[in-house]
Amino acid sequence: MQTDILFQKENAPQPTWLTIFRVMLGLIILWKGFLFFKDTVVLETMLKTGGLEIFGKNSQVLAFIITYFNLLGGFFIIIGLFTRWMCIIQIVIIIGAIFFVNSRLGMSFSNTELLLSLVVLLLAVLFAVKGSGFISADEYFRSYTKAGLEPGHTDKFFE
Repeated sequence: MQTDILFQKENAPQPTWLTIFRVMLGLIILWKGFLFFKDTVVLETMLKTGGLEIFGKNSQVLAFIITYFNLLGGFFIIIGLFTRWMCIIQIVIIIGAIFFVNSRLGMSFSNTELLLSLVVLLLAVLFAVKGSGFISADEYFRSYTKAGLEPGHTDKFFE
């Protein structure tokens, strides 16, 4: 009985067109991850000149973490697996990018990197709140689990 209430809350109707935005968000994050992977020196330089001493000392480790969270998070957001958690992690990374990287480049709307960061931040917040939607791996596994909880599905195997 309690699980039925949980599944009803999770299956709140969400427009299908939001799936397109989720996939676009994942592609953008994955693309930035590939750019960071291709040229980690640029990311390390941005972290060293970011303004905080702790980022400068640990720039290689942070560049590694940011790169792989972008790659993994982008892929997971595309397929809709652990979407809320990946968006929360990306929100932290994007806020750091906005304040420590884009602030040095100028906080004007002619800065396309700032605009992209703001759009990605808004989409990440949206999907951290809304979830992955109906067309996602989260929904597939949720319905698979729900089917396993219904009575009578496994009785035929034990007869």
